[in-house]
Amino acid sequence: MRRIQSINENWLFIKDDIDLQKVNIKEVEKEQVNIPHTWNNLDGQDGGDDYYRGTCYYMKKFKRPDMSEGDQVYLEFQGVNASAKIIVNDKEVCRHDGGYSTFRTNITRELQDNNSLLVMVDNSKNETVYPQLADFTFYGGIYRDVSLIIVSKDHFDLDHYGGQGIKVTPEVKGKDANVRVETFVTGHYDKVRVTIEGQDIQYQISKSDTEVEIVIPNVRLWNGTKDPYLYTAKADLIIDDKVVDTISTRFGCRTFSVDPEKGFILNGELYPLRGVSRHQDREGVGNALTKDMHKEDMELIAEMGANTIRLAHYQHDQYFYDLCDEYGMVVWAEIPYITKHMNGGRDNTISQMTELVIQNYNHPSICFWGVSNEITGGGESEELVKNNQELHELCKKLDPTRLTTMAAIFLLDMESPILNMTDIVAYNLYYGWYLGELKDNEDFLDEFHEKFPDRPIGLSEYGCEAVLKWQTSNPERGDYTEQYQAIFHEHMCKIIDERPYLWATHVWNMFDFGADNRDEGGVKGRNNKGLVTFDRKIKKDSYYIYKAYLSDQPFVHICGRRYVDRAEEVSEVKVYSNQKKVALYNNGTFIAEQEGDKIFTFKVRLDKENTIEAKSESVSKDRLPSKEVKDSIFIRQVDEPNKDYILPVENVSNWYEDIDLQYPEGYFSIKDTVGDLIETKEGLSLFNQMIEASSAQEQEGLAANVEMTPEMQMRLMKNVTILTLVKNAKLPGEAVVALNKSLNEIKKP
Repeated sequence: MRRIQSINENWLFIKDDIDLQKVNIKEVEKEQVNIPHTWNNLDGQDGGDDYYRGTCYYMKKFKRPDMSEGDQVYLEFQGVNASAKIIVNDKEVCRHDGGYSTFRTNITRELQDNNSLLVMVDNSKNETVYPQLADFTFYGGIYRDVSLIIVSKDHFDLDHYGGQGIKVTPEVKGKDANVRVETFVTGHYDKVRVTIEGQDIQYQISKSDTEVEIVIPNVRLWNGTKDPYLYTAKADLIIDDKVVDTISTRFGCRTFSVDPEKGFILNGELYPLRGVSRHQDREGVGNALTKDMHKEDMELIAEMGANTIRLAHYQHDQYFYDLCDEYGMVVWAEIPYITKHMNGGRDNTISQMTELVIQNYNHPSICFWGVSNEITGGGESEELVKNNQELHELCKKLDPTRLTTMAAIFLLDMESPILNMTDIVAYNLYYGWYLGELKDNEDFLDEFHEKFPDRPIGLSEYGCEAVLKWQTSNPERGDYTEQYQAIFHEHMCKIIDERPYLWATHVWNMFDFGADNRDEGGVKGRNNKGLVTFDRKIKKDSYYIYKAYLSDQPFVHICGRRYVDRAEEVSEVKVYSNQKKVALYNNGTFIAEQEGDKIFTFKVRLDKENTIEAKSESVSKDRLPSKEVKDSIFIRQVDEPNKDYILPVENVSNWYEDIDLQYPEGYFSIKDTVGDLIETKEGLSLFNQMIEASSAQEQEGLAANVEMTPEMQMRLMKNVTILTLVKNAKLPGEAVVALNKSLNEIKKP
């Protein structure tokens, strides 16, 4: 019978790209480590884009496992980033390219009583294995479990792209479900017995008959977060009336579709998909996560009330897909075909997609296969278009039951033919952060929906950064404060709630994550767009606006708890809640009670020290007895602003506040929008003089090679203020004064 033996413990690690032809590896200094392990957990998060990318070595001794005559032994790796060469007793047995999927190799012939295992792991730069260019760290290492799998010589398949050897396809028909179970066998066999929840059906397998269909009467549906019910299919391989191998898999029965006007439909009912994207790393840990860490991530997502997760930008741990099944999360799963198309990487995209689909076919949570992310960031080409088309066709061949999708960079023209290749599409939009104004988000989405009313559109990414030490009473775009991130997401929650046609929306990102090439907001090596901090210890204020929109669990949350020192007599206190009434108190004294919808804003006259408390009598949807929910924060009234709350001037452009600028009534200034300015002949002329520097800076690092039509340029610019352009262009103060004077000479129409 099948046995699985973990070999995660007691490995020797060498972080040095040595020449095995010239160096005796036994004489090289080694470090003892356990799996999961990455060598970039620190240098991949400290900035500089200089983390070690090369070949490292993992070594382990192990004894031959207990085996019966004829048994086979497989070595299974659930994740090695990015390329691996496996050597057993000095013989190479396997190579694998792709850092996020399971792979196995049969090592039976190489086994001795005492065995040596050497794994050469390489995450160096190349032109064939994805990803190579993206806004996250490509942690190197054996960062998921390693096991020995001992099976009979006749067993369910272990060789086909890391699959399970069993494939379950449910089809709901009325109140019942027809469940097709396919099994794949290596070696000799008489029959396979398939059991689903007590239904015992035996069938004879031949070369032309590898499946059986079982009817589940009065089927209980996998119904998202409402009722994520799972069945288990078990298969026994029988020879001479003896069971020689057994496998099982969980599955769920559900129907789903996407309507371009109504959005996502689950089991015949409207089910708006509102959730987050997730990367698989942590501060100081990298991608070498434990099961407890995965579970904590899921619990934080579920507490917020999300019902969908985009698992970006690669295949995640099988354990996390299992959690998605259990918690009822609808999943977008994808491969790391991202940012930069590589002509030499086509085969790798095919193999990574094949592994993704085959290894995850039975998960009911997965409804979408993502073929690419912002892949036009380096420009479009025939090879790129062909590669995307091949991936779509491969998904439909391997799994016609699910939909394909892609995440388009926000500068990609709506008319681009690449948007027609997948079943549905979504955009990564960052208006109100990288460029433009918040309103540009809804303008873009509505324009797409109006132009293409029969094509479903979603939001695959949107977000902005917040570094918790930066706090302010006057938030603005680009200041990296917790307050601006909250305002950004307040706006996005509202426009999403008003647009049921969006088939799915995914915040970028649920958690801060490692990106060693970054140096933004005074933090090196990190993308700070998370709703929760990198170490998972703090939920930012913006987390709670989503909880107010998405969760049924009664709560109140006072924003600004890290903004303690306030140099103002009267301060704004904002409360997020999913209750209809909120009362506010200061030092035990009642201030006011408000009726509202998710956002409650109070003006509070401060004492020197203030304990602010918010209370609400909770009313849940299931009409349980009311219960008081409350929250409190502490604020000090101070004479001078706390300089520790302000991002240093070299990191954010706020110099314009300190220079002499005039804003005469009836004339233009840097506070006006580009759209208004270019409506005048003089304004258009002046704008054309400044556009090259400002627009180049605006696009730098985002999509510098994307070909933009004049219409795209106008859409991006029309709501942008001239002040925004000059700040991003980092113009010196004297240049800003000169520009503003020129604007002051142009009369408004």
